[in-house]
Amino acid sequence: MDGLLSTVQQYVSTDTLIWLTALSFVFFIGTLIAIPFILVRLPADYFDVRVPRPWMQDHHPVLRVVGHIAKNALGAVFLFAGFLMLFLPGQGVLTMLIGISMLDFPGKRNIEAKLISQPTVLSVINRMRKKRGKPPLVLAPEHKPEPNLRTES
Repeated sequence: MDGLLSTVQQYVSTDTLIWLTALSFVFFIGTLIAIPFILVRLPADYFDVRVPRPWMQDHHPVLRVVGHIAKNALGAVFLFAGFLMLFLPGQGVLTMLIGISMLDFPGKRNIEAKLISQPTVLSVINRMRKKRGKPPLVLAPEHKPEPNLRTES
C-alpha cells in the first residue's frame, strides 16, 4: 500500500489528494440528499419520450437563454460528478442521469429513457417515489424494461 501511495504522490501532490478526498465526500453526501429530492419531484411521465417537455416556454427570450445556459452548466457538473462517482463513493449512475436530463443535446430523451429503463435503476427510483407517496415513473412501451426471466430451481 505504501508503494502505491508513493507512486501516486509522484504525480499528484498530497494537498491535491486531500482536496480530492474532501470533494469526493462532499459529492457523496450531496448526492445522497439531492438525488432523491430531485427524482421524487419529477412528474411520473418525465422520462416518457411520447410526452413533450417544453422548458421556460412562456418566459422572455433573454430569461430563457440565461435559464438554458445555467441549466446546462449545472447538468455538466452533475454529469462530471456522476462520472467521478463511478470510481469514487456515490450514486454515479443516478447522478449522471440527473446531469443528462439537465443538458440539451439531440437524442437526449432516448438516452435518458435507455438509462432509466435499466431494471435496477428504475426499481430504485420507483422505490424512492413510493416511499414518498409518488406514483411510479411511466415509460414508453419501447423503453419498458424486460421482465426478469430467471426461473427458480
